[in-house]
Amino acid sequence: MRKKYFILTILTMILGLLSRKFMSYVPSLISPYLGDVLWATMVYFGFRFLLPKLNTNTSFLIAILFSFGIEFSQIYQAKWINNIRATTLGGLVLGHGFLWSDLLCYTIGILIGSFIDRLAFIKKKALR
Repeated sequence: MRKKYFILTILTMILGLLSRKFMSYVPSLISPYLGDVLWATMVYFGFRFLLPKLNTNTSFLIAILFSFGIEFSQIYQAKWINNIRATTLGGLVLGHGFLWSDLLCYTIGILIGSFIDRLAFIKKKALR
């Protein structure tokens, strides 16, 4: 089970990085938001990998709280944390500035991850 979530986390991460590289191929309506949606989906799958015994509802809640916490932390703009944000990894993980639209993107991304998770569970149950 954990292997599945690890693979989904890595695949989502790769999709997120590819979405930055091939942004010109993504419809302009969704291109500004795709990275945030994929980041949140990756967070959901990452928590499912790290905490596999949690149910999907609890995993959803933890992923939302984590993602929203990161976003709200962007309101804090001290020099030391901005130095971390200035690095590639720090910028990808912590972001740069608070946006309300990011909260919506995170919610959508985590809903997508949860939906995929539940769909796989339903399919697994049907195969029994």
